[in-house]
Amino acid sequence: MGRVVLVTGAARQLGGRLVRRLLREPEVDRVIAVDAVPPEHRLGGAEFVCADIRQPAIARVLAEHRVDTVVHMDVTATPLGTGGRTSVKENNVIGTMQLLGACQKSPTVRRLVVKSSTSVYGSAPRDPAVFTESTPPKSLPSGGFAKDAVEVEGYVRGFARRRPDVAVCVLRFANILGPGADSPLAEYFSLPVLPTVFGYDPRLQFVHEEDVIDVLLVAADEPRRGTLNSGTFNIAADGVLLLSQCSRRLGRPTVPVPLPTVNWVGTWLRTVGMTDFSPEQIRLLTHGRVVSTDEMRGTLGFVPTYTTAEAFADFARSRGAGLLPPAAVARTVDRLSTLVAKERV
Repeated sequence: MGRVVLVTGAARQLGGRLVRRLLREPEVDRVIAVDAVPPEHRLGGAEFVCADIRQPAIARVLAEHRVDTVVHMDVTATPLGTGGRTSVKENNVIGTMQLLGACQKSPTVRRLVVKSSTSVYGSAPRDPAVFTESTPPKSLPSGGFAKDAVEVEGYVRGFARRRPDVAVCVLRFANILGPGADSPLAEYFSLPVLPTVFGYDPRLQFVHEEDVIDVLLVAADEPRRGTLNSGTFNIAADGVLLLSQCSRRLGRPTVPVPLPTVNWVGTWLRTVGMTDFSPEQIRLLTHGRVVSTDEMRGTLGFVPTYTTAEAFADFARSRGAGLLPPAAVARTVDRLSTLVAKERV
């Protein structure tokens, strides 16, 4: 008998792609795709189960299919369908609690992989240049998806203590980009004009959605020689981009906003449909965030195919041309940077 893998969040683009990739793995016998709504994309030969992970019924799904590996993809910043921020938070936090409770009772579960985020580190003016997995945040995220991720990881640590026989792997992803990216930051970069915080040019780090699928497969697989598929790992591509470089490559002009009025801009962005453009997202676009990937390479044994710049370039191509030619945006940004530098002198 091969392995039986259950994937939550299968109705989302990334979840569906992971399901289809798992089906091609020779040691995987069956894939159980779970979500509260039927997916609009194909799932190949996977068995789809329409179930809300916030409900106790998820325990029956684990038992009926004798699942041995759970990949929890349903921790996300964006709603599926018409759900709002409240629905997203309930799914992230309450759904994870129910799923972990079901895994705790299941005698067949032997491996758990959880999709988390580097947003658990927050973004603050006195942050270290590079976060490692053991670096504590200067201040815990106060809201939005970042706070959800912190709570989710807390529940996962509790589960790992109660079930030491289960290999638990938490993957903290940098901002995921690519042609199919669905996140508040992807929505921000898709705006015709990018509001920025005046006087700040944060460092940003990305990971391509193809690499997301590849590393999830590594984490869900049995450990290879010299690797350990359990623990907490930062997952990000090599290199960083400044926000100003991103705007140039997109061909989208920026509008610097004074720091005191940034919260008003965040409120406006939420009004136009960016449901999780929370204060934590604004802090990211103010102070940035960069993480170390030494553990990802050395312990997990994974090397991303795309660099940060390549991941962003693939995303930019999928969004089409901006309002202005990239060269014109570059000249404008350079002039603004020069003016800001003179003002500071």
